[in-house]
Amino acid sequence: MNKYGEAAIKAVKVLESNKISPLVAWEIAVTEIFSNNASSCAKACPRNAFLALCETGIVNNIPPGLYTKSKMNKSYVLEGLTLLREDSQLADDINKLWKMVIGNQKKVHNHQMNVLVSLWKNGLIKY
Repeated sequence: MNKYGEAAIKAVKVLESNKISPLVAWEIAVTEIFSNNASSCAKACPRNAFLALCETGIVNNIPPGLYTKSKMNKSYVLEGLTLLREDSQLADDINKLWKMVIGNQKKVHNHQMNVLVSLWKNGLIKY
């Protein structure tokens, strides 16, 4: 699990014990994990992937809501979730999962699947 996956798990735990928004929980989590790296804290793709999952209401104990304006990261992470539901073994190969999500596009993975897979493997996504 990479640090963005850790941040997603940490953010869910922060949300479970505090009445704050998923965005604030994400900011708390990344600040703790990437304390001396402002650019890592500000990275939009993993943040928007987390917020998109929260927005749909599929993350345990987080109500659906309007949490992100990102359309692309939301589509990537929701397609990834669909693929995981069809074949859970994809959780063991993030690069393969990403390639299946983007198809023929030439896009570089930017930790969206790390967020999804970490929540998936830790039982934090409603199946």
